Amino acid sequence: MNAGRSIAVVVGLVLVLAGGLFTLQGLGYVGGSVMTDETFWAIVGPIIAGFGVALVFVGVRGGGPD
Repeated sequence: MNAGRSIAVVVGLVLVLAGGLFTLQGLGYVGGSVMTDETFWAIVGPIIAGFGVALVFVGVRGGGPD
C-alpha cells in the first residue's frame, strides 16, 4: 500500500469515528456538548461516517497501480 492510500485509510477511519460520535451526541447518548440532543448531528453524523467508510474502501481496494 502506498502512502496516499494509507493516508486515505487513516483519514477515513477518523471520519468514521467522528461521525459515530456526532451521531451518538445528536441522539443524546453522549452528553456534555452543544451537539447533545440536536437532530442536525443525528442526521449529519451518519453521513460523515458514510464518507469515511467510502474513503477507507477506496484506500484499501485502491483504484490503480501502486
